[in-house]
Amino acid sequence: MNISILSLESIAQIDPSPFFIISLIPYLFFLSYAGKTKAIPKISFLGFKLTLLFVFMTIVFAIISQINYGEELTNVDVLHGLAESFLTISDAFVVYGFVLMLQSIRTNT
Repeated sequence: MNISILSLESIAQIDPSPFFIISLIPYLFFLSYAGKTKAIPKISFLGFKLTLLFVFMTIVFAIISQINYGEELTNVDVLHGLAESFLTISDAFVVYGFVLMLQSIRTNT
């Protein structure tokens, strides 16, 4: 007897686009808070803002992938790699900002 309300097949049929867009709302609230606090280094804050560029570029590359190759972005390695490179760059800014902050704290103590 199958008592599962949602099977894996039915979950796989759900379009993730609305969840993707809805997830931007809390992130924008986070950016609003992060811009007001002094606890987050400015370089790291720039990295957090660049994450939105990653989201935008992912959408652009997904559209290009669909139009030019008839495939999802994950199936077109070059475009997928380019999109992910924007995430790598934003992550590097976040980490670099916090590393500088920790080094500053160490030298001041």
